[in-house]
Amino acid sequence: MAYVLDANCFIDAKNRYYGFDLCPGFWESLTKYNAAGVIYSISRIEDELRKGNDDLAKWAAKQGSGFFLPENDTQTADCMKQVVAWVKGGGFKPEAIAEFFGCADPFLVAHAMAHGYTVVTQESLDLMTKKRVKIPVVCRQFGVRYLTLFEMLQEAGVQFVLS
Repeated sequence: MAYVLDANCFIDAKNRYYGFDLCPGFWESLTKYNAAGVIYSISRIEDELRKGNDDLAKWAAKQGSGFFLPENDTQTADCMKQVVAWVKGGGFKPEAIAEFFGCADPFLVAHAMAHGYTVVTQESLDLMTKKRVKIPVVCRQFGVRYLTLFEMLQEAGVQFVLS
């Protein structure tokens, strides 16, 4: 089982509960599990993370293309066409569609769909709103498995142990 992480997993972790100075084990575990072929993200997420001038941007820059996978393969492009068609025909408000396609989210779902990965996001499933296109809604539509960061950490068996 491999996971692809949304930008909010990294940003929330840095800002809220796994700051670099508080829990370096979290960041080390991401690198470790990436080397084991378990945890990834995509290059567009890296681009979002590197826009900041902070520790997260520096951490992302050190990870490279082995962590942040390119999403320009044929399979992802084919899945992206399906995502685009469904979102455009899904009754979402025009500004919600523009926001969704203006970020890495559709590429994250399409990449996971193409390669059988589980999407990890802090977004929650909300089938009622048409004001925002949420990753879990798109994942559900296409049968792409999704989890929160905490669920993924538990499922992958990640532990932060004091030495």
